[in-house]
Amino acid sequence: MNSLNSVLIEGNLVRDPEKKELENGSKLCSFSVASNRYFNQDNEKKSEVSFFDVEVWNKTADLCLKTLSKGRGVRVVGRLKQDRWADKEGRNHSKVKVVGENIEFKTKFDKKPTEVQTEEPSDPAF
Repeated sequence: MNSLNSVLIEGNLVRDPEKKELENGSKLCSFSVASNRYFNQDNEKKSEVSFFDVEVWNKTADLCLKTLSKGRGVRVVGRLKQDRWADKEGRNHSKVKVVGENIEFKTKFDKKPTEVQTEEPSDPAF
């Protein structure tokens, strides 16, 4: 019986996704997601950001490569995977990443050119 291993991450891409094709023909798309958390502590608003490495495979990889770019919002549902290896000196290393199984693309808002403002606004809130 498998243990439960499920994760949901929502945030924005830190950089454009990267493509890799393996010798067996499998396609891999990897990207990093920044996820913000806002909270109150001692009557002060605080925030923290966490960065998560995500990989998706084959058809999902193709779709992500076509659709995603730096700054785009995304929701990733998947599982955690731990890679372990030893370096040349025999030291052990590990890294945990998210293997995306379902990807939702957030609405992309294109910035429209704004009119040039020639006078200072009269409202002090600006």
